[in-house]
This record gives sequence, C-alpha cells and structure tokens, in this order.
Amino acid sequence: MNRSITLDMLRGFALVCIMLDHLPVGVLSAATLSSWALFDAAELFVLLSGFLVGIVWRGIEARHGTSVARRRFARRAFEVWRALVLGAVAMALVSRALFELGLNHTTVWSAYAQWIIDNPLGYVGAVGTMWMQPNLVDVLALYVIFLASVPVTVPLILRWPVPAALVSLLIWLNAPALNALIPNHRDGGLLFNPFGWQMLFFTGVAMGLWRLQIMAALRPWGSVLTPIAVVIWLFGGAFSLAGALGPVAQPVHAWLAWVHGSVDKWSLDGARYLGILSAAWLVVGPLAGPLARASATGLGRALQTIGRAGLWAFVLGVLLSVIGDAFQMNPADQGWLHKLAVDLWAMLALWLGSAVWMDYGAPRQAARKRARLQALAGS
Repeated sequence: MNRSITLDMLRGFALVCIMLDHLPVGVLSAATLSSWALFDAAELFVLLSGFLVGIVWRGIEARHGTSVARRRFARRAFEVWRALVLGAVAMALVSRALFELGLNHTTVWSAYAQWIIDNPLGYVGAVGTMWMQPNLVDVLALYVIFLASVPVTVPLILRWPVPAALVSLLIWLNAPALNALIPNHRDGGLLFNPFGWQMLFFTGVAMGLWRLQIMAALRPWGSVLTPIAVVIWLFGGAFSLAGALGPVAQPVHAWLAWVHGSVDKWSLDGARYLGILSAAWLVVGPLAGPLARASATGLGRALQTIGRAGLWAFVLGVLLSVIGDAFQMNPADQGWLHKLAVDLWAMLALWLGSAVWMDYGAPRQAARKRARLQALAGS
C-alpha cells in the first residue's frame, strides 16, 4: 500500500465518514461506509491507526533503536490524551454556545454543555482520567489506551508473534466480562470495549510490522481469497443496507440475521472483524490499482490532506459535527437540500481546516518531533 497516497486517502475517507455519521439528520450519512458494509469508519480508523503504528515503529527502531521507539510512542499516547481532553472541552463549549443561541442539537449529550460551565474542573478531571468518555471523542480514549500499551506490546509481538496473537484472541473472547470490570461513569465499562477492539488494532500493527512478508505469503492465494472476500463484503453490505432501509427490507434483514446472528459493534464481534479484514484484502489486492489512481484525483488529494492532518482533523470533525447538526435541526422541518448543503459545507470546512494545519501547524510539529528524536537518540 502506498503510504503517501492510498493510506492517507483512506484515513481521510474514514474521518469524513465519522463526521457525517455524527450528523443524525444529515443526508450523506446514508451513503457512508456503515450503510454498505458490516463495519463502519471507526473500525477503519482503528485498523489504519494500528497499521501506521507498525510502519512507524519499524522505521524508528531501524534508525534509532527500540528505546527511542518506546519513548516516541509513549509521547504519542500523551498527545492523543491531550487531544481527547482539549477536544472534549472544545466540544462542550461549542455545544453550550449553540444552546445559548437557541440552536438545539442532539448529536452530543446536552449535559456536557451544562457541566463544562457548572463544574469545569470536574468535567476536565472526568475526561482526563477517562472515567467518562464523551460521545464523539470516545474513540480517542480507546486510542490512548492502545498507544500507551505499544511500548510494551510491540516488542513482545516482534519477539513472540504467535503467542501474542493467541493472547489477543483470548482477551477478545472474554471482552464483555473484562470490560465490565473497568470503573466508569456508565454501567458496563467503556462504550468502545478496549478488550474487543484491541484485536483489530494489533492486527493492524502486525500488518504494518510484517506487511511485505504477509503480502508475499497471501498473493499466491489471491484467486481463492478474493472471491471469499467479495462474498463476505456482499453479505455484510446486504445486511447493513437491509437494516438501513427499514420495514420495506425487514424480511431480508431478518433472514440475514437468522443466517449470521446478532452483530455487536461495541465489543467488535467476529462478523465485523472478518468484514474489515476482507475489505483490507480487497484494498491491497484487486483494488490497489484503482485506489492508487483515485488517490491522484482532486478528491483523492483532498482526502489525503484530511488524512495527513490526523488528530487535528479528528477534533475539527467533531466540532463540525456539533455545529452541522445544529444547522440541520434549526429551523425544524427543513428540506433535504438544505441538509445536503450543510453536509457539503462540513466536508469543505474539514478539508480547509486540514489544509491550514498542514501548511502551518504540521511543519512545526514535525520539526519538534525530529528534534525530540535526535535528542532521544543522543541520550
């Protein structure tokens, strides 16, 4: 997979879909990944994040050693934690401002807007300790946990890959019971079950660590893997589409549910995991060429910009989701054309904000990272 174009385009696509999925009365949310696959953009985001961890770890370790890689990812965990806290505060303040202007919205829980004013230290403390994960930014809490574990887990994966995979599988199988043990503001642990989602993240890490070896082993089996992946994709797409169409497709959805059983996003069940793995094979296999060409188009380059903006684009997308939801709900009973215009505005704003970051913020951030890496390597 070409890191400079295809991977960044897919990350940007995931961030756009996440933003649109958080516009509950929007128009384009009906066309995002979750409407035509058994997984959604959150799974894509986590898998790609793990994949990047594997690639970056290999690069830093080769140039500077394991200890520098460990400290680099410990720092990255802090950066994501900081984005979680600042993003949660900004989201609550934007929500509060919209309520003050009389613009109702439902994509984010209204209590955050009250809490940030009545008890700001309590709100920041609850988010900072991750005792509470505000919706829209809750996937960042998951990402913090995974990144904080990387300095320990990745060396173990590199040394004992098979036992590490078996441990990950065992944890995934017991994910619901383990998650219930986490102290949290809601019953049942974190909304995104880290014990379930860790298998997807570390699958991505393994893909990044051994991408060349994995592809060399799988390519001879392409004629078998591709039809299987297509069937899995079609089944998942039919399942999701039938569920989205409502009563008219209820018999089809019920039959597909009878064939497979229930599908649980929050613990990341086997169907969703298998669905995104099949999509990953299609992306790096038969669709690699078309996706590379799509990445070179104007839209592809715009998505690359969003993908490269990373955390900045994620937090900006959260804020645009809250604002866009308010614009789409006020005034009430507005037509689909107005809602579509808001969807398009949010996408354009996300791209422009990401472009500004890439022109001004990212170069400074990259320079600081290079300086830290040099200092760590020399220490």
